[in-house]
Amino acid sequence: MDNVQPKIKHRPFCFSVKGHVKMLRLALTVTSMTFFIIAQAPEPYIVITGFEVTVILFFILLYVLRLDRLMKWLFWPLLDLTNSIITAVFLSVVAILAMQEKKRRHLLYVGGSLCLTAVIVCCIDAFVVTTKMRTNLKRFLGVEVERKLSPAKDAYPETGPDAPQRPA
Repeated sequence: MDNVQPKIKHRPFCFSVKGHVKMLRLALTVTSMTFFIIAQAPEPYIVITGFEVTVILFFILLYVLRLDRLMKWLFWPLLDLTNSIITAVFLSVVAILAMQEKKRRHLLYVGGSLCLTAVIVCCIDAFVVTTKMRTNLKRFLGVEVERKLSPAKDAYPETGPDAPQRPA
């Protein structure tokens, strides 16, 4: 008679996969910006990485303070996904341009390779956000998903004490 659904326990942002990926993105982008500043890179490299640091900090603060749950009128996962894609594009351009300076300025090359690593982490972040969005959408629609734990279970589905014995 009670239509009370069990309360889902949420992990704090700092201990979730999404939190770890965002903090890794932040660390890589800050380090890359630091190398660009030390190497006296062209200003657009520093400005783009600085802007990305600001946006990543915004999302981290948003999720830590749980403001995404307060402001439900904006679909935050889609905004996060869009941010990850745009960040990946901008940082890949910066990485490619910075890594062309390998022979002249080594610190610029290191900053570019860190940007490239941040691009990979952005893609992982986009995958995590997409997976979370799909899971929430399936739960909202009430779609049951068949989960396969391992390929070995499919090979021998009848295991257990009551199962027939396999030929040796």
